[in-house]
Amino acid sequence: MKPFSSYERTSHFDKLTQEDWDVLVIGGGITGSGIALDAASRGLKTTVVEMQDYAAGTSSRSTKLVHGGLRYLKNFEVKMVAEVGKEREIVYENGPHVTTPEWMMLPFHQGGNFGPFSTSLGLRVYDYLAGVKKSERRTMFSPEEALEREPLVKKENLKGAGFYVEYKTDDARLTLEVMKKAVEHGANSLNYAKVVDFIYNEDGKMVGAKIEDTISGKQYHVKAKKIINAGGPWVDDLREIDGSKKGKTLQLTKGIHLVFDQSEFPLKQAIYFDSPDGRMIFAIPRDGKTYVGTTDTEYSDEISHPTMTEDDRDYVLNAIHDMFPTVEVTAEDVESSWAGVRPLIHEEGKDPSEISRKDEIFISDSGLISMAGGKLTGYRKMSQQAVDIVRDQLMEEYGILYSDSETKYMPISGGEVNGSQGFKQFLKERIQIGESIGLSEETAEKLVRLYGSNVDAVFHIYKNRKQEAQQAQLEPVVFAQLAYALEAEFTYKPVDFFVRRTAALFFNINWVHEHKEAVINYMAKALNYTDEQKRTYTQELDQLLKEAVVPIEYA
Repeated sequence: MKPFSSYERTSHFDKLTQEDWDVLVIGGGITGSGIALDAASRGLKTTVVEMQDYAAGTSSRSTKLVHGGLRYLKNFEVKMVAEVGKEREIVYENGPHVTTPEWMMLPFHQGGNFGPFSTSLGLRVYDYLAGVKKSERRTMFSPEEALEREPLVKKENLKGAGFYVEYKTDDARLTLEVMKKAVEHGANSLNYAKVVDFIYNEDGKMVGAKIEDTISGKQYHVKAKKIINAGGPWVDDLREIDGSKKGKTLQLTKGIHLVFDQSEFPLKQAIYFDSPDGRMIFAIPRDGKTYVGTTDTEYSDEISHPTMTEDDRDYVLNAIHDMFPTVEVTAEDVESSWAGVRPLIHEEGKDPSEISRKDEIFISDSGLISMAGGKLTGYRKMSQQAVDIVRDQLMEEYGILYSDSETKYMPISGGEVNGSQGFKQFLKERIQIGESIGLSEETAEKLVRLYGSNVDAVFHIYKNRKQEAQQAQLEPVVFAQLAYALEAEFTYKPVDFFVRRTAALFFNINWVHEHKEAVINYMAKALNYTDEQKRTYTQELDQLLKEAVVPIEYA
């Protein structure tokens, strides 16, 4: 059985009932993926179920930064800044293909949130707490230097800028690469697999779960010694099923990002700036686009399908016009967008943007271990803490001894390139190989950065299966990516491919329009879709394409 092939989907479901698992992880976002990797790499028999696709919730809808949490200094969350700052470096070294240093400029204007002294001091403290390496420590710019770095920034009352490093990532790819590594270590992992109920013994202790394959409707009774609820925004829903939703609960907030073509918004330098109401916002250049966000509003609608409203869109547009007065983008210039839900731990009387991003672990009387809150950057540490609890419980209850976490120095899938320094040489060599098989330098580089050390498999498909691509009426590069996604990344629906395997719906929406018909036709044939499935999955993709540019009031 191929460990992560969509063609082996039924076998993976059958395996659910063939093992007595040490740990069942519910949720295939970054936290669930991290837990699966930590557990499987320690030798625990691990299975993961995700009711949508991997990273389909919060983990594909962030600001796409593995950042050190500078803004948490404002709320004096010193411990969090220190921890996530150090974790950021670990995430980068273990997956340098999917995480890249990005110099960020923080301009300050008279009357704004930040001034020269507070910015300089804040960044200095940040460098110290986060253990920032010497080459990436902050520097301060005069107004003239700031404008030279980014001429679009508002000149009026500009007092200068701070300059420091954040880390840009593809959040969905990061999640997927962590999950793929877990599978390499023996984890059984399934998407479109929903927990519909829990199973208890006569003492009221949780001993398993009923899992539904949402594609076929078939149910499976899964036995597990320990169950970890890493459901992100759905954590409380699962606690509700367990009857243990009490004490602290989640508060969901929504954030949206807008994407513009560089021809309309030619930003050349990533900017972190305060909006007119004081909220901090990122504007980041990426792959010929500029994306800007995020909002932070309370959210109580459908968790699985957050959407942008006119108010959301206009809030970000107003912030752009305030900080970049010569940029005259309008609603018509929004090329794409995304909306995401953050699962925060409720704090009475606090505004959404003031609520801490800290994580907590709740353990119910039945034994359900629930992960709440937390950040993308801190996923590895959170995962380690969760598995440490399971390890200690298994030792106490069964006398089984498992080792400490090994993930600190473990490359994720695609990250086997000898760290960030090794990746530079790897990138150079693989671009040359890509060019030797007929790819342009630009396309080769894009593929290497997307797949890291797994790019050899994509190159192999591109080089050797051009006849298949032609028969499928797909460009060879698109075919290579799609075939790899099906054979090695458990891709089942067109939205999985266009949103989370390639991020194209966010950053290259025209590419989606151009290739969607051929991609859907190929997937329908390869995965034996029924006519109804093909129709439904096509409509699902079309709906997302529409919502990316049309606010909910018009949709």
